[in-house]
This record gives sequence, C-alpha cells and structure tokens, in this order.
Amino acid sequence: MSQSNTTAVHHVHRDDLGAKMGMWVFLFTEVLLFGGMFLVYAVYRFQHPELFKLAALELNTAMGTFNTIVLLTSSLTMVLAIVALQKMHKKLSLFYLAVTIGFAFVFMVVKYFEWSAKFSHGIYPGSEELLNKQNGEILFFGLYFVMTGLHALHVIIGVVIIAFLYVFIKRDKITHDNYVKLENGGLYWHLVDLIWIFLFPLFYLIH
Repeated sequence: MSQSNTTAVHHVHRDDLGAKMGMWVFLFTEVLLFGGMFLVYAVYRFQHPELFKLAALELNTAMGTFNTIVLLTSSLTMVLAIVALQKMHKKLSLFYLAVTIGFAFVFMVVKYFEWSAKFSHGIYPGSEELLNKQNGEILFFGLYFVMTGLHALHVIIGVVIIAFLYVFIKRDKITHDNYVKLENGGLYWHLVDLIWIFLFPLFYLIH
C-alpha cells in the first residue's frame, strides 16, 4: 500500500472549532432560558418586594452558602482535569473528574435535605400551606422550586456528561491531543456553576 493510501486510511476528520462553536451556541440558548426566568423573577420582586423578603427568610442560607462553595470547587476540579490531560497526566485527569462528580452528588444531597425541610413544613407547589400564604410569597416559592429544580436537572445532566467523559478518557477516546469533548463538558459544567451564582443571591441573600 502506498504512503498516500496509508495516510487516507488513517485520516480522521476533526472539526474542533466547529465543535466549540456548536457548544457556545447551545450555551447561549441556555442563557436565554434562564435569562427569561431571571426577568420574570425581577418583575415579580418589583411588584412584591416585602413579601419576597419575608419568603426569603424561610430559606436556609447556610445550606445555600455551603452548596455555592461546593459548586465553585467543582468548577476548579473540572479545570484541573482538563489541564492534567493536556499535560498527559491521564490518571490525574480521571481523579479530578471523579472528584467533580463527587462534589455534584454532595450538592444534590444538600439540595435534597433543603427541599425535604420545605416539604415537611407543607411548602411545595400546590400545597394548602403555600396557597394560604400571600400572593407574593406564593410567587417567590413557585419561582424557587422551578428555577432551583431546573438547575438541579442541569446538575444531573452534567454528572452524566462527566461520567461519559471519564469513560472516554479511560478508553483513550479523549487524549492529550484530542480533548475538545472534555473542554465542551467543562464549559457546560461552568454554565451550571454560573447559573447557581445568580440563583444563590437572588433567593438566599437579598432580604
């Protein structure tokens, strides 16, 4: 077989720029989705400022703060996983990805206890306890459950993506010279982190 034929056989088409552009377009649609909900939150907060403050006092700020630290740290470990692979430290990259998944589980466990506390007090969408509150408080908790619930769904999707990235690296489908999938996974995880950075002060800190 000639050299030209051998080159043709081993050629693998890659479009890293296209893959990154596609990811940025996807992230932009996510920003539009949450941006719309942030706008709805701002309008209702303007209409019911005192009742939003009153409802916010019922949230556990300590848990929210802890989860913020957890997510910020997970973004750091995600970056470290990418850097480790770029420097050809495959096992270290796998370790950081596993740690990132661990932080995601910690976040979800804290969120589970936080939501459970609200449910135990009869505060959940459609509950009699919630419907007996004033309109502004009902709107606040409605937005709280929808927006934090949607964010939690993104965390779960992120865990699945990172798990696939872990397997791909282990099987050398993602390598130190072909890691655009890992970078895109990192971008998605940073978006999850960024959304929470906006959610945390809106629901927990603005009193």
